Amino acid sequence: MHALKQMLVAAFVLAALAFATQPAFAEKELAKPSSSAVNINTATAEELEALKGIGKAKAQAIVAYREQFGEFESLDELTEVKGVGEATLKDNMQWLSLE
Repeated sequence: MHALKQMLVAAFVLAALAFATQPAFAEKELAKPSSSAVNINTATAEELEALKGIGKAKAQAIVAYREQFGEFESLDELTEVKGVGEATLKDNMQWLSLE
């Protein structure tokens, strides 16, 4: 009886760990913008948040950069925004446009 109880506890702990280790942001990481590309020169912060690795703060930083320096001339210029690196650019390249 004691062995059965230990097995049940172990099974419960493993199941709990399996669910607990799932990242809270998994849904966002898998989310992609709609079928059309996101124009980084006109997108709102909310639209930019649909991109992988772009949360509220980075989206607002992109909009602020655009307001301060004008339209982006290349997609690579996006890495000039604090917090947006090469990996974020690479992850989203297929979803970005300038027009």
